[in-house]
Amino acid sequence: MTEPTGIADLRPLERAREQRAWYWYDWANSAYVTTIATVLFAPYLISVAERAACGFVTDDDLGVKCSTDLHVLGLAVSPGSLVFYVIALSTIVSALLLPVVGAAADRSAKKKSIMTGFAWAGSLAAGLMFFVSGTDWQLGAVLLFLANICLGSSLVVYDAILCEIAEPDERDRVSSRGWALGYLGGGILLAANLAVVTLHDSLGLGTAMAVRLSLLSAAIWWAAFTIIPYRGIRNRPPVAVVPESGGLVRQSFGQLWATLKDMRNYPMTLTFLLAYLFYNDGIQTVITSASVYGQKQLGFGTSVLIATILMVQFVAFGGALLFGKLAETRGSRRVILYGLVMWVGVVAVGYVIPEQNIALFLALGVGIGLVMGGTQALSRSFFSQLIPRGREAEYFSLYQACERGTSWFGAVVFGVVHQVTDSYRPALLALMVFFVLGGALLIRVDPRRGIQEAGNPLPHVV
Repeated sequence: MTEPTGIADLRPLERAREQRAWYWYDWANSAYVTTIATVLFAPYLISVAERAACGFVTDDDLGVKCSTDLHVLGLAVSPGSLVFYVIALSTIVSALLLPVVGAAADRSAKKKSIMTGFAWAGSLAAGLMFFVSGTDWQLGAVLLFLANICLGSSLVVYDAILCEIAEPDERDRVSSRGWALGYLGGGILLAANLAVVTLHDSLGLGTAMAVRLSLLSAAIWWAAFTIIPYRGIRNRPPVAVVPESGGLVRQSFGQLWATLKDMRNYPMTLTFLLAYLFYNDGIQTVITSASVYGQKQLGFGTSVLIATILMVQFVAFGGALLFGKLAETRGSRRVILYGLVMWVGVVAVGYVIPEQNIALFLALGVGIGLVMGGTQALSRSFFSQLIPRGREAEYFSLYQACERGTSWFGAVVFGVVHQVTDSYRPALLALMVFFVLGGALLIRVDPRRGIQEAGNPLPHVV
């Protein structure tokens, strides 16, 4: 009689091991997103631009006020709007570049190498921000542009890898844990930078040097922790590749063109992408403008802003996990809609906060933290269910064109409204329309139909 034999299925353990390595890239890049893109660099670069416009040359005062405009290519640009225009420009370029990056990644068997290559290039650009001082706003603008492009390119591939390492029923949980770990890591580094900036006098540093050292620490953090996913994620051969002639670049353009023509066959995927374009523009603009709004409109100092954003990071850690748990029983689309209602409330509260009212500002930070990580994490996992197999990086390249730190229309609206009204309050209020339009489009998405159209298995809760 033949003895029954069995081999344990080790695939869940292998997936779990890769998922743990994958989480660490959220931890790594969140240092840049939090310390540089969200808190420190926008106000710092605005102050550098204001000194240039006013003719000052020292770093002694980060709060220079000046009504003189910069002149860029013959155009008058308000120093207070400069950062938002740079963010907008980087996203316009991303809309052209990232789909090609995604198409190339889908054809490549070295996704993790592409992801980490862009990550290390972006961390280099971020590290060079240490040398932005005096009136050298041009260097700061160029480095911000390059770092945003590299971040977006790395995230295209990073998000696509989610589809390879997680089953449909695992993706809400895996995506939410990645976002949560990112907020925790970003918060820990921000706490250290808060101490440096707040205690700069006792450390023998000027305010500007404390800020510049904090920028450098975020760049080093981003580069160092990227080593973990590089070592822990394995490369896989591409699947369902569209046959194209020529070299990799020509093949990538050919596959991109085929994908763009084929998108009309996935109306639910396209509708969600449009919805995400609107509401994520609102989210990203709120995030990137929060420190500027708090400093320039509400009159808070750098230490108060960093403390508030630090609180937001740790609240967002719990918020991402909470939203992931809710999605297990209610479905990710429905929970995202709950989040958009909360975002409308956040913008309304932000508009009416009086100057120097710390209590309301902290309450606003708690609201942002609760909803920020959850809506972004579930958007990523929900979109992954709507993507045809083998086209993950291409579709996520379109997704990343409007991802964190790279919103374009929201940044332009915020910058233009500020320049016209000379106030950040109406600029913030104008962002409410992005959440309303995004929610209206998301309501039209039928998740069951979209997943089936993409040829993917349905999760247990849709």
